[in-house]
Amino acid sequence: MAELVYVLCAATSIACAVLLLMGYQRSRTRLLFWSGLCFVGLALNNVVLFVDLVLVPSVDLSLVRSGTALVGMLVLLFGLVWESR
Repeated sequence: MAELVYVLCAATSIACAVLLLMGYQRSRTRLLFWSGLCFVGLALNNVVLFVDLVLVPSVDLSLVRSGTALVGMLVLLFGLVWESR
């Protein structure tokens, strides 16, 4: 059951990233771009989570998981700061 939740979380993050980036493509609102990139990082985080806990449980990928989530959040933070100027 947990595997299904991991896959659904990854699919939701990918869908959000696609929708945000398509919205950016239509309107050229840069905050949509930064949010889309953040969700790309979060989608990667969810994919690595699935790989870590389901496919190769003997290998610890927690640092990679944390790194992808951190990069995604930092991209969003950078975009928020950049757009506030």
